[in-house]
Amino acid sequence: MKINFSKYHGAGNDFIIIDNREEVLSHDNEILFKSWCSRSYGVGADGIILLENHNQYSFEMVYFNADGNLGSMCGNGGRCVADFADKLGLWKEDPLRFYAMDGEHRVQRVDSQNLSLTLLAMENIEAFKNDFIVETGSPHYVKFVENLENLNVFEEGRKIRYSEPFKKKGINVNFVSKNHTENGALKMRTYERGVENETNACGTGTVAVAMVARKVIENFKNKSVIPIQAAGGNLSVHFENDGIWLTGPVKKVYTGELTF
Repeated sequence: MKINFSKYHGAGNDFIIIDNREEVLSHDNEILFKSWCSRSYGVGADGIILLENHNQYSFEMVYFNADGNLGSMCGNGGRCVADFADKLGLWKEDPLRFYAMDGEHRVQRVDSQNLSLTLLAMENIEAFKNDFIVETGSPHYVKFVENLENLNVFEEGRKIRYSEPFKKKGINVNFVSKNHTENGALKMRTYERGVENETNACGTGTVAVAMVARKVIENFKNKSVIPIQAAGGNLSVHFENDGIWLTGPVKKVYTGELTF
C-alpha cells in the first residue's frame, strides 16, 4: 500500500505528517514508524504525526517518537500539524482547537511563517539537586551549564535520561547557558527521549526552560514574553491570562509517498 505524507519542521525539529482520517495506519506500527524516521533508511524525522478524526475538535494529533513508540505532547509538532490541517481545510475557526494525548490545544496564526500554540504546562516546578523538573505535556529536566556551545549534549543528556530516577519512563533533558542570554534570548539545547539524541529544538522543552527562567533568573522574573534561542531557530514563550503560548516558525519542506 501507499500513503501520502508531508515533511515539516519547526525550528529544525522535523516531522513526517500523515492524514490518517481514514484509519489506514494502525497505531501499533512501531517497526514501520521507526524505519520511516531513520535518516539513513527512511525519510528521516524526529517523529511521526498522524492527523485523525475527533468528534469534538477539528482533529486529533497522535504523535510517535522516532523510535516508533507512542509519544507525549510535542510543541513544535503541534504547530506543524496545525498548518497541515489548515491546508486540508480543517481550520474553520480562530483559534483552531485540536485534541492531543494531554487534552485540548489552541493555535493562532501570527503571520505566514509563525504560529502560536497553547501548552498544558503544570505550574509546579520541582527542584532536583541543583536542577529542575517541569511537566509541560512532556516531562522535562532543566539544567544550567557553562560553555553550552561545546557541551556534548548526547553524552550528558543520556547520563541524566538513563539515570536511576528516570530510566524507566525517560525524561527530556534541556541544557541552558549560565550566561543566560544572547541578544536578550535564553540559549538552550535539548536531548529528547524517544529520539535518544540531541534535536534542533524542542517545543515543550522551550516552555519548561521559560517557566524555570521566570522563577529563578532575576532578569526574567514574571516577564510575560521570554525569547529562546534553540540550535535550530528562535522561539518565544508568552505567558497570557488564557494560557502559555509557544510561538515559532513552521515550514512545509516537501510532500511524498510512502510504501508499506
